[in-house]
Amino acid sequence: MSRRDSMSSSVQEPPLDYSFRSIHIIQDLVSEEPRIGQRPLKYSKSGKSLTQSLWLNNNVLTDLKDFNQVISRVLEQPHNLAWIDLSFNDLTSIDPVLTTFFNLSVLYLHGNSIQRLGEVNKLAVLPRLRSLTLHGNPIEEEKGYSPSLPHRQYVLCTLPRITTFDFSGVTKADRTTAEVWKRMNIKPKKVRIKQDTL
Repeated sequence: MSRRDSMSSSVQEPPLDYSFRSIHIIQDLVSEEPRIGQRPLKYSKSGKSLTQSLWLNNNVLTDLKDFNQVISRVLEQPHNLAWIDLSFNDLTSIDPVLTTFFNLSVLYLHGNSIQRLGEVNKLAVLPRLRSLTLHGNPIEEEKGYSPSLPHRQYVLCTLPRITTFDFSGVTKADRTTAEVWKRMNIKPKKVRIKQDTL
């Protein structure tokens, strides 16, 4: 089976679902049994899940320490992760480990404790990220996260490939508004030219 065939078959696999398990630390995944869905999970000969979706929502995670090591123990191909649901935990920031999953297309972070909108900048390196959620985080209290939605413009400027943000589709008008907002609010970095003294 080619790598491409392996990826497309695992996209159709049900998620490895650890939601509502009162998980405090990522290391708990190794000893915790995933939830059983309507369709059975498929496993490799080594006993690792063949899925590309990992659901860790509705737990009590405060950080993602040892995420890569643990995920490598439960997933056959962790580099192919396409969907990570970390909603309704206690994460205070977007851990840089999430930026190492270049096939990630869906990332749910709503209902956490993320305080700075600038945390979104970390996700700009993810070429396939199309859907992101952030609502229900303290960033809603940050200046600019208001009904006039400048936070949406900020996210769309920072992550221009996003097609869905906070479960709402991104329209051409959203992109135009974001571009205008960017020109009005984000100053371009000044390039300093070093002048030789005579």
